[in-house]
Amino acid sequence: MEHQAEVTIHSHERLDELQRNGYAIIQDPERFCFGMDAVLLSGFVRVKPGEKAIDLGTGTGIIPILLEAKTEGEHFTGLEIQPESADMAARSVAYNRLQEKIDIVVGDIKEASKLFGASSFDVVTTNPPYMCHRHGLISDTDAKAIARHEILCDLDDVLRESAKLLPPGGRFYMVHRPFRMAEILNKMIGWHIEPKRMQLVYPFVDKEPNMVLIEGLRGGKSGLVVERPLIVYRSPGVYTDEIYDIYGY
Repeated sequence: MEHQAEVTIHSHERLDELQRNGYAIIQDPERFCFGMDAVLLSGFVRVKPGEKAIDLGTGTGIIPILLEAKTEGEHFTGLEIQPESADMAARSVAYNRLQEKIDIVVGDIKEASKLFGASSFDVVTTNPPYMCHRHGLISDTDAKAIARHEILCDLDDVLRESAKLLPPGGRFYMVHRPFRMAEILNKMIGWHIEPKRMQLVYPFVDKEPNMVLIEGLRGGKSGLVVERPLIVYRSPGVYTDEIYDIYGY
């Protein structure tokens, strides 16, 4: 494709097609590859023309790249604490020639508002670590553990910094696990991010939900809309039409 640039892809990495605008992303299977949760979040997020969005804990940059493809947002930023992941994200941005639209910044979510300033984004997205630090024995330096467990930041860190990064009326989007739903809603309200829209994701129509997509409004009034369930598989290995649409097949 004419819009793809020459970038270095190391032997332990792979280049995955994203089914959107001819874009691709560089990933390292030994570290952490994006999952369906990131793709579903990108389909749930709304970024309007002229708006600026930041993705906290962007990993290899999957969410900013998908949002650039799917929305009319003006500019996207990905914040990532692990330099190796941020380097892959930056090379993916360059490969897709999106340097004018997407910035990748190495930094700590806990310092996000100091890095970027208060009320500096219209939209915050995040696919944070799901598991409490106490769940399981893990290495603090393992890339996959950092992505999955609250080692380097927790839910309060994410919500506190999101509240600072957003102006009143700014929108917050997150994908998480239903087993922490009560805690999520309680803490969102505590940080003045009012839950406004929620969708539960079910692997099959007769199974329990395993993901929740949630939108919050900085300083919003009370009132939550629960959207109809999102079912992933019609039958084993066969996505529902909604999932094919979100992926762009």
